[in-house]
Amino acid sequence: MNAIALLGRRVLERVQGIGVATVMLLRILCSMPTLLGVKLFIYQMYRVGVLSFLIIAVSGLFIGAVLGLQMYNILVTFGSEAMLGAAVALTLLRELAPVVAALLFAGRAGSALTAEIGLMKATEQLSSMEMIGVDPLKRVVSPRLWAGIISLPMLSVIFAAIGIMGGKMVGVDFLGADEGSYWSGIFSSTQFYKDVLNGTIIKSLVFALICTWIAVYQGYTCEPTSEGIATSTTRTVVYSSLCVLGFDFVLTAVMFGGV
Repeated sequence: MNAIALLGRRVLERVQGIGVATVMLLRILCSMPTLLGVKLFIYQMYRVGVLSFLIIAVSGLFIGAVLGLQMYNILVTFGSEAMLGAAVALTLLRELAPVVAALLFAGRAGSALTAEIGLMKATEQLSSMEMIGVDPLKRVVSPRLWAGIISLPMLSVIFAAIGIMGGKMVGVDFLGADEGSYWSGIFSSTQFYKDVLNGTIIKSLVFALICTWIAVYQGYTCEPTSEGIATSTTRTVVYSSLCVLGFDFVLTAVMFGGV
């Protein structure tokens, strides 16, 4: 009986947490931006987006290179190395670019957002804002949420573009595949609406909302101690990664699986 009661309590706590997070998200989305909010948004775009560029670019280059190597070795067995460009581009645009970029974003930017907001809570900066009539959701959380939502789709497109160049460097320049066939395969097999818009941008928008929402919620509701901040930061990375992989299956099934 105690085990059943404990299970029920944990389920209710999770449902309550989802409800609180949803209310917080709606308050942020419904808040009117101000001139100061725009300045804070631009600053957070730099911290969340620009500072994540290097890890996104390097990861995209190496993943594209690995794709070019593996795909060439597979396709040359069947005499289909002319399809190397199409295979690399479709794999990156539909799956690897949005998913891997989101996972890297959660680990780099998401954890930083949680730790930063959690530290502000631990040092009573959020409470001080409330005491002087400043809404911390509008002043602190909202610019970070919108910066994450806008940044990740751009980072995913950059990831895909650099990955395609990495595949070209290995497949064409190193292994000797025909460069014309590589680029013509990309242009003939990819569609902007289906592959770039749906596969990369829309997926990334969903992942960006999920990752940033989890990050700011965990920071805003964490225990105001060093241990609480560490726990919330870990939860941000774990929850974001699981949600990205789960929603990736759902979105892929809807967009490309005929569901």
